[in-house]
Amino acid sequence: MCRNIHTLHNFEPSATSEEIQAAALQYVRKIAGTTKPSKANQDAFDHAVAEIAHITAHLLDDLVATTPPKNREEEAAKARARAERSGRYATA
Repeated sequence: MCRNIHTLHNFEPSATSEEIQAAALQYVRKIAGTTKPSKANQDAFDHAVAEIAHITAHLLDDLVATTPPKNREEEAAKARARAERSGRYATA
């Protein structure tokens, strides 16, 4: 139903509003147990996504990092390598 929610803190460049919105959407989908809410629940679903995205942006702004920011491309390459070693992705 949902892909993993990725860490957004302490990366360079910092998380975009689109990434924060996507994480909020994934969280609400997971909690609600659905990727597409019914018409009766659409407003509550959308409101929850907006509120969670808003507070997540504040959280990321307020967090203090004690280590240098990670490089997004390097971390993505490490994740791909781990996935390949575990057999998640077949290489052609």
